[in-house]
Parts: sequence; C-alpha cells; structure tokens
Amino acid sequence: MPPRRFPSLLDRYIISQLCVALVLVTVGLLALIWLTQSLRFIQIVVDHGLSPFVFIKLTGLLVPSFLSVILPITCFIVVLFTYSRLNGDRELTIMRGTGLSDLRLARPALAVALGSTILGYLLTLAVVPGTLKAFHDYEFEIRSQVAAFLLQPGVFTHVSNDITVYVQNRSANGTLTGILIEDTRDPTAPATILANSGQIVYDSAGPMVVLTNGSRQVIDPHTGRLDVLSFTRNEISLAVAAHAGANLYLDASEVPLSDLLHPDGRVLPQNRGKWAVEAERRLSAPLGTITYTLIALIGVLRGGFRRHGGLVRPIGAVGAVTALVALTLGVDNLAARNTALLPLIWVMALLPLAGALYLLARQRLMHA
Repeated sequence: MPPRRFPSLLDRYIISQLCVALVLVTVGLLALIWLTQSLRFIQIVVDHGLSPFVFIKLTGLLVPSFLSVILPITCFIVVLFTYSRLNGDRELTIMRGTGLSDLRLARPALAVALGSTILGYLLTLAVVPGTLKAFHDYEFEIRSQVAAFLLQPGVFTHVSNDITVYVQNRSANGTLTGILIEDTRDPTAPATILANSGQIVYDSAGPMVVLTNGSRQVIDPHTGRLDVLSFTRNEISLAVAAHAGANLYLDASEVPLSDLLHPDGRVLPQNRGKWAVEAERRLSAPLGTITYTLIALIGVLRGGFRRHGGLVRPIGAVGAVTALVALTLGVDNLAARNTALLPLIWVMALLPLAGALYLLARQRLMHA
C-alpha cells in the first residue's frame, strides 16, 4: 500500500487541536508572566504621570524573551493534555485499531513541535537580543528623564550609584536653591559640590543640573589637603554615570550571536564564561521543544487505555521534564564557571532527545 501523504485528514484533525490549545495556553501564560513582571514599572508610571503607552511599550519589549522561555513548556503541556484527552475518549484506541503505530500517531505533535522549534530559533537568535537591547535603552531613557523629577526638597536623592543630590528648595519651573551634590564617579577623588542655585535642563544625553555660584571640594588623595574650586557656572549630568556603565559593558542577553562567539573588549574577563554559555544556550535551547514533546508523547502513547487511572505515565512525564529543566540550569551554571564543561550543554540537549525518540520508535523497531 502506498505511503499516506502528510498531512492526512487525521493529521489535520490533531494538528488543529494542538495549534488552538498551544495558542490559548501560550497567550494565557504569557499574559500572566507579563503582568507579574510589569508590576515593578507601574509605580514609575503612576508616580510621575507618564503615558500608559510608555508602560505598554516598555513592558511589551520583554514579551519576546518571555515567549522564547515558555514556548517549550507550553508545547509540552498542550501535547500531554491533548493526547491524554484523545486517549481518555478512546480515540487513540480507534486509531490504533486501523493499524497506526505510536510513531505515526505522534507525527502531528512532532510537526507542531518542529514549527515551535523554528519559531524558538527565530526568537532566540534574531528577535530577543534586539528587543532586550531596546528595552534596556528605553528603560535608561525613562529613568534618566524621571531622575530630574525625583529631586525633592529636603531629601537626599540617589540619582545613580555614584551621584547623590540634595536640594533645599525647588520652584515650579525647576529652579533649585541650596544644592549639595556628592559625586563619587571617580573613586580616587570623590567630590562634594555646593551651589547657591541651579536649573534642570535637558539635552540629547539626558537631564542635567546647571549650577551657578558654587564650589567643588575634593580631598587630594596624595596630600590629604582639601582643594576648593569656586565656579560661577557648572554642569552635572544626572545620566552620565548610568549611561556610561550601560554602554561600556553589555549584558550577554542583548548581544548578537556573532558577538557572543567572538567577544571583544566590551566583555569583562570574569563574564566571558557567561557569554560562551549564552551562545551555546541560544543554539541548543530551542531543541528542548522537541525533547519535551517526545517525553509527553511517551507518557501518553506508551501506556494503553485505562478506564480508571492511567495518570502514572503523564505524571512521570511531568517529573521527567521538571528534572530535565533543573539539570539543564545546573549545567549552564557549571559551564559559566568552567568553560571546559560547555560540551555538557549539548549533551543535555541531544542525549534526552535521542533517548526519547528511541523509546517512542521502539514499537516499530520491535515489529520490523
């Protein structure tokens, strides 16, 4: 008998159920994660009267990274649930009665898993690094603009890790009086700046305070003498320190794969292991979608129909995926500390996949 073409009517029936469930579960879980992660930005928006579109844009840039993380798990959940329902309704029993093997019954789920894997590679290799970079840049821009509004009279305000500002009074037009600034951007020569008045202004680099009629006091690290420099006008940026640190050393999650594989001077020596792990993780992590799907299929298809019970294998599949996720995270952490262990990342990605595929196909091999 000639081989049946893909997709057959049966394949389309199962694929349609899988796709609908995958979209619903993924969107629901994505919305839940988005809500929980975006709570930390609500206070900034509410306290400083920012537009709701700012909040939506800022948190929306995180959605692709959330999707790339949860997609393998949602695919596992959907396959396990859908095939368990088919098994409970005895639809799988009828399909087996027509001579279909477990591998043939798994074909629709594997097709959906393959599509999800391709989407996962698109996200991790192309979309997520760009959106995370845009998120960090936009977050910095917002915090820089907000920094000027944080200067409240009579309060020591930590504008960044290196600058603390105190103002005695502030008028409605942004004029400041009685200004004290503690500037530790140069750890060897921390400075204390006093000024009678100042004005908050903005430029392309962010907000800054233009000081008038003041002095800059610095203790000489060699002599211990207090050096005082008087000025009639001085400018202090409220964003320089944070921006310099953000541009000088990039986070591995926002770097393109080519830069991860060939890092330059922007990566700290102690972070080179993390960059190497991030590169291997991007190349191997999407394969987890196929592995988890195979485990779900084994949990349902390898057990026959039972009118009562039949939960042991699905629960075992959940436990197996949970253990596999934990082991993968542990291997990633170990490889970040010792790059000689990087091959273990691929062992964790390929060995469970090959083992699960063998277990699923064993029925056909035994009867071949």
